[in-house]
Amino acid sequence: RMQQCVRECETNGISVLCFPEAILGGLADFSDNPGRLAIRTDDGQLTAVLEPLASDTVTSIVGFTELGHDGALYNAAAVYQRGRVTGVYRKIHPAIRRSVYKPGSATPVFRAGELTFGIVICNDSNYPELTRCMAVQNAAVLFIPTNNSLPNGRASLDLNAAARSTDVALAAQNRIWVIRADIVGRNGKLTCFGSSEIVDPEGNVIRKRVLSGRSCWWLRLTLTDGIMNCAPGSPALADTSLSERRDRSSAYGRLYREL
Repeated sequence: RMQQCVRECETNGISVLCFPEAILGGLADFSDNPGRLAIRTDDGQLTAVLEPLASDTVTSIVGFTELGHDGALYNAAAVYQRGRVTGVYRKIHPAIRRSVYKPGSATPVFRAGELTFGIVICNDSNYPELTRCMAVQNAAVLFIPTNNSLPNGRASLDLNAAARSTDVALAAQNRIWVIRADIVGRNGKLTCFGSSEIVDPEGNVIRKRVLSGRSCWWLRLTLTDGIMNCAPGSPALADTSLSERRDRSSAYGRLYREL
């Protein structure tokens, strides 16, 4: 399915493809053997795993569990370009209440051609200072790989609405595009209703996931004089079936912790 999304992006002239959080293997927090999901980035292991996604034209953002030099697990997203891992973002706020993941600490930005973009993972979007750090580094787009799956009895569409409010605020406050890629569906004891969406710098929701919609969809964005302009149609968004202060009172952050 992931390789199919890359090939579809190539066919449609799409340059950036964002997959959901932990798309490779799932979240280690839900695993009885978290170490089994871990992938190293320093010995060619991750590059080998991602090889089927290699493309001359499509940059893929791929969520995975990283095994760090220190032996710790990190909830990470790799930037994969032309058969190479060119960057990795580590989730800075991995916990709901507790997590097997160690927090990351850096807020880098990445490039794909003329586009400068940032990445935050799921719960990190509840900390607006992270987005601001990337915006001041000239990020024009913020990608948010997300995995909002919860135990079946606790999954709620309220989480989608809260995530949307968060994305709209981040976009409008920082004047950037916000693109969230979530999973959707049910997998055993877990359910996710899918909060994937694209929000423009004015805070308008351009596209949002519907449960019966396609698994890969996109919007064409043209970079002109440093401004991203929307045209019908490139960052792409992939789903899988299945203020300066730390504002921890946001609806999404509150629901994320409570659920």
